[in-house]
Amino acid sequence: MDITSKLKILDQIYSIYEKFADSLDLACQKFCDHCCTSGVTLTTLEGYKIIDRITSVKNTDVIQKIRSAWQIQRFRPQITTNRLAQLCAAGVELPQEADNQNLQACPLLSDHQCPIYELRPYGCRCLVSRHNCGDNGYAEIDDFVLSVNTVFLQTIEHVDAGGCSGNLVDVLQAMSLEQNREAYGNSALHCSANKLIPNQPLQVLMIPPEHRERIESILQELRQVRA
Repeated sequence: MDITSKLKILDQIYSIYEKFADSLDLACQKFCDHCCTSGVTLTTLEGYKIIDRITSVKNTDVIQKIRSAWQIQRFRPQITTNRLAQLCAAGVELPQEADNQNLQACPLLSDHQCPIYELRPYGCRCLVSRHNCGDNGYAEIDDFVLSVNTVFLQTIEHVDAGGCSGNLVDVLQAMSLEQNREAYGNSALHCSANKLIPNQPLQVLMIPPEHRERIESILQELRQVRA
């Protein structure tokens, strides 16, 4: 599948999630940036979408912020969501992820606002809370919402199977280089050389038994997505 088709599918997936999120009672609002940290992850497909748009409009401020953030402390995942599902299904011991308690603010933030809000990756879109995170220092997310979020993470990774995932800074820095975008378009981007991890196809959905019936309508919408 070519990048144009993948991007069309990604937009539809985002749209389905936005409709779901709109049905929730959330405290999230403009200027609320407690969850906007250097711990956000995304796929190369999402990174390509962001960089392609901001370079087309010559947004040099964002590009400069991305390229100057190489020293920022950030969370770098060891395995993707679909790989995690595969290991859980196989009963394999899971690798320990690095401590991500001392994260910094997202390097893209400006006056508590996101300059790429309309293009933000799913890792940002699914960071929702029923109360103001600043009050208690953490988000309050319903267990069912967590299950839905995981399904969308798995689906987006599946669409970008053959691509990579990683920290927002690492993915955007990789995609900001023209030769990397070209390599990605040819399914030849080297993940580890760019501090990223390889995406995996969706083999096992991580849905608890108590949520399977309730989530079925969302799964049906995702099954109907076409390029």
